[in-house]
Amino acid sequence: MKILDIAMNLNRIGNWAADSYEQKRKRIKLFLGQTSDYINSLTTEISSGSFQKTLTAFLSIYKQLEKEGINGPKDPIAWAEKMMTWGNILTHRANLLK
Repeated sequence: MKILDIAMNLNRIGNWAADSYEQKRKRIKLFLGQTSDYINSLTTEISSGSFQKTLTAFLSIYKQLEKEGINGPKDPIAWAEKMMTWGNILTHRANLLK
């Protein structure tokens, strides 16, 4: 469930940033914080299996995406696309956790 919560947040954040990062900056920061909390609370159950590669790849890039989101991305549209892409990847790959 937490993976889907993370994925949903990434898609929301991406949509808000694509619409108008500056106007929705406060909301974006709030959801980035919530997403980080979800990530930090993931259990070790996910540390094995076929989903692990996806999770490892995501975690390796998320901190940079989060930092960009907090500081203000140089290219909000490109940043938004990355957030939505990861949201879609996590949604699709979450079925491997069943």
